[in-house]
Amino acid sequence: MNFSDLALPLLIAAILLYGIVKGVDIYSAFVEGAIDGAKSALKIFPYILAIIFAINLFIQSGAEAFIVNFLEPITSAVGFPTELLSLSIVKPLSGGGALGVFQTILDNYGADSYIGRSASVIMGSSETIFYTTAVYFGSVGISNYRYTIKVGLLSHIATIIASLIACRLMFY
Repeated sequence: MNFSDLALPLLIAAILLYGIVKGVDIYSAFVEGAIDGAKSALKIFPYILAIIFAINLFIQSGAEAFIVNFLEPITSAVGFPTELLSLSIVKPLSGGGALGVFQTILDNYGADSYIGRSASVIMGSSETIFYTTAVYFGSVGISNYRYTIKVGLLSHIATIIASLIACRLMFY
């Protein structure tokens, strides 16, 4: 048995022990936290529903495929693998959608190919910008995103470029 097998049970035991030492009614605190969590879930549900609807509309309408076809000649000219275009477009929108595109890439090219490794690095180093912005900002009532989307997309592009450079240097 490793320490990692015991880490979570030990953490829970430490929290419970700390609560007992401090004289906290642990059960009541847990129930109160669960109620607050349910309230938060209900508060952010409309934002989650809206972003999921928008993402599905974007993909199912063919807009994503249109953008991929439009960008393909440009990305090919600069050496960007066209096989990663769909992943690069879907990842800022939807983690689940990106996971589906990622699985298709791995099925078609294999996990040990340059494309598969680059896709893996992109998946692990970028964020679902629109989803997280809608959910987190929506949950606290922020409606003016200011530079959040712009900076998020800029960081996404930087992540893709860095991923491709790192994979080319290490695996190509």
